[in-house]
Amino acid sequence: MSSRLAVDIGGTFTDVVLETSDRAHSIKLLTTPDAPERAVLDGVRAILAEARVAASDVTLVVHGTTLATNALIERKGAHTALLTTDGFRDSVEMAWEHRFEQYDIYMERPEPLVPRDLRFGIPERVAADGAVLLALDEAAVRAVAVELRRRKIEAVAVCFLHSFTHEAHERRAGAILAEELPGVAISLSCEVCPEIREYERTSTTIANAYVLPRMAGYLGQLERDLKKEGIAGPLLLMMSSGGITTVDTARRYPVRLVESGPAGGAILALTVAAENGLARAVAFDMGGTTAKLTLLDDLELQRSRQFEVARAYRFVQGSGIPVRIPVIELVEIGAGGGSIARLDALGRIQVGPDSASSVPGPACYGNGGTEPTVTDADTALGRLDPARFAGGALPLYPDKASTPSRTARTPPTAR
Repeated sequence: MSSRLAVDIGGTFTDVVLETSDRAHSIKLLTTPDAPERAVLDGVRAILAEARVAASDVTLVVHGTTLATNALIERKGAHTALLTTDGFRDSVEMAWEHRFEQYDIYMERPEPLVPRDLRFGIPERVAADGAVLLALDEAAVRAVAVELRRRKIEAVAVCFLHSFTHEAHERRAGAILAEELPGVAISLSCEVCPEIREYERTSTTIANAYVLPRMAGYLGQLERDLKKEGIAGPLLLMMSSGGITTVDTARRYPVRLVESGPAGGAILALTVAAENGLARAVAFDMGGTTAKLTLLDDLELQRSRQFEVARAYRFVQGSGIPVRIPVIELVEIGAGGGSIARLDALGRIQVGPDSASSVPGPACYGNGGTEPTVTDADTALGRLDPARFAGGALPLYPDKASTPSRTARTPPTAR
C-alpha cells in the first residue's frame, strides 16, 4: 500500500504528516536550525513507526519551508557579493528613487543584503536591444575574484545591465568565477530573473545568492538521508506560486521557495473555504518567526509576479526587499510566536523581526531561552494550555514565561 509524506519546516516547528489509505497521522517537533534535516528525519521515523508503515511504501514526499524566508528576514544568509556593470553598483541601494513613507522624517530604507564595499563594477555594457557596446573585461572579473577569495565570500550574484537581452557577458563572468572560486555559490540574473527592470532583477538575484548555500546544502542532505531511510519516492518542493518543483531546480533557484510554506497554507485555506461554501475569506497563518495573511476572493487566491520580503514598515509597499517571482500574494511580517519583544529608545514595545527560534526558543519552552517573546506573553496571560500545546508534544512552563530577562535589547540593524 502506498503512502505519502508531507513536511513543513518553519523557524520554530517542523511538522510531518503521513497520509495512508485510511487516515492521516501528524507529528510536531522543534526545528533543528543547525541541521534542519535532523528534525525531519526524527519526525519521519516516529510517524512511520506510529502508523506501522514501511519506508519503502512511501511513494511521494512533498516539502514546504520558510527557511529561505527566515534567512532573509533575520539576515542570516551567506556572505554575499555582487558583480554588476561598472557605474551601477549603487542601483540596488537607490531602489525606485522615491520615499515609501513620504511624511516620515525618520524613515529608514532597508539595508541591501550586500553592503557597498562588496558590490563591484565590471567594465562591460550591453544596450537595451542586446547590442554589445563594450566587451566584458575578463581581467577585471579575475581581479575581483581574487578580492572575493580574500574576503572569504560564500556566494556571488552577477547582474549586468540588460543581460535579459544578451546573456553572454553574465555567463562568461559566471564561468570565470566558478573557475577562480570553486565551492562558491554563483547566481546569474539571466537565469534567476531574466526580465526587464534592473532593480528588481538585481534584488532577486542577490536574494537567490544569499540563501543558496544554506538551502542547497540542506536540500541535498535531506534527499540523501531520505534515500538512506529507504524512501524511494521522489522529493518535491512547494514553490511560492503554489506549484511544485524538483530538488535540482530548488537547489539552483531557492528564491522561488521564499513563500513555500505559506503557499501551502494558503492552498489549504482555499480548500477549507470551498468545503464550507465560503467564496470570500481571510486566511491567517502565524508561525514561530513570521505571521502571514492572504485574501480569498470568489474562491481565487491573489497572485502576483512580485513580492516584498522583510518589510521595515509592516504594511508599506516599497519598504522591503523585492523578489520578482510568481507568488501567492501574502502580507508577511516578522512577528510570529517566537518573535522577541523589547523596548526601543523611546520606551515603546517593539516585536521582531528577530526570533528566539527553536533554540533556545521562548522562555516558556524551558530550553534556556531568556528573552520575552509573543508565546511567552500568551502563556503568561493563560491563552495557551500548557498540557495541549503542540498536541501535547511540548510542555510549557508558565513560571518561566512570567520571568524572562527584562533587559531591553537594541533592535537589530536589519530592522
